[in-house]
Amino acid sequence: MRQRRWMEYMKDYDFELLYHPGKTNVVADALSRRQAQITTLMVKELELLEKLRDMNLGLQLTPNHIWCGHLAITSDFLEQVKVEQSMDQELQQKIRLLDTDQAKEFVLSKDGIFRFKNRVCIPAKSELKHLILDEGHKSRISIHPGMTKMYKDLKESFWWNGMKRDVAEFVAACLVCQKAKLEHQKSGGMLRQLDIPQGKWDSISMDFVTHLPKSSKGHDSIWVIVDRLTKSAHFLPINQRMSLEKLTELYIGEVVRLHGIPTSIVSDRDLRFTSRFW
Repeated sequence: MRQRRWMEYMKDYDFELLYHPGKTNVVADALSRRQAQITTLMVKELELLEKLRDMNLGLQLTPNHIWCGHLAITSDFLEQVKVEQSMDQELQQKIRLLDTDQAKEFVLSKDGIFRFKNRVCIPAKSELKHLILDEGHKSRISIHPGMTKMYKDLKESFWWNGMKRDVAEFVAACLVCQKAKLEHQKSGGMLRQLDIPQGKWDSISMDFVTHLPKSSKGHDSIWVIVDRLTKSAHFLPINQRMSLEKLTELYIGEVVRLHGIPTSIVSDRDLRFTSRFW
């Protein structure tokens, strides 16, 4: 098809085709003859871009300059560990026993940190233990894990005698976990079916259908009030930002005026349902 299109295009011209073998075409286009070199340049360009990205440079372009900035985040935690290890007699004793069977799995790394199975050794009486426990349990990354999860995470990087016991005691003493964790909450009991009402509009249920398209009158929600016996209902258009006083006036005017005050109301724990009005 391509050749046919070329034939249709070229038939209106008077021309002569001459064939030149590749060996005799010594003045060929440079771009067609340097494919390998162009590919190599493209690869080098990608490598340079990757190296520039790995440097984490911040670039700011101006008409005449390119400003580069580099941010490096460091921590002196390992330096504190090194100082604490040098003052701990128990760890110093193990350091003196290196290359013996009594300290077979201990090693003094090139950065001067004493490690056990590639984990940083923390002195038993060091304040760093509380810092590590606090960071491993209360930081925004950890978000109050349980004892097993917290111990599993910490033991990948740190080691000290009685570490598992210290983690368990720290988690058990956390006030936030005692208030929020499910195992510390009182059971809500078994679910049971509601009793059948004795009369019309004697027991009602209510809820809100929210986030609807706003009407011309500014209504974006529907207050659904249902009689549990007859299943008849009132659908009251409201605005989601309506105050409790306005909702009270609407309830009295549309429900109490017609059906009286019910003996029971079934609803969820919405603040508008748990207020003192009900």
